[in-house]
Amino acid sequence: YRSVANHFGVGKSTVGIAVMQVANAIVELLLSKVVTLGNVQVIVDGFAAMGFPNCGGAIDRTHIPILGPDHQASQYINRKGYFSMVLQALVDHKGHFTNIN
Repeated sequence: YRSVANHFGVGKSTVGIAVMQVANAIVELLLSKVVTLGNVQVIVDGFAAMGFPNCGGAIDRTHIPILGPDHQASQYINRKGYFSMVLQALVDHKGHFTNIN
């Protein structure tokens, strides 16, 4: 957040608030258009054709850096020592999101 804050001449907390507002807007407006379950059998067949039989999706996680919260900050420190939240996503055989948590 520091580089964005410096670039625009605002505080890190202002950047953090803006990031949360944008993230909430994305969830509200776009999530249902981006994340769809699809036909499970088509997905399983697609993975089987790629050499992954009996597979219903590919899952991964990543850490999204955040500003440390005022409450329970220690709960948000990852193993590398910075504040983050974990984003977990599941995709189908075409790479389309079927679940985001």
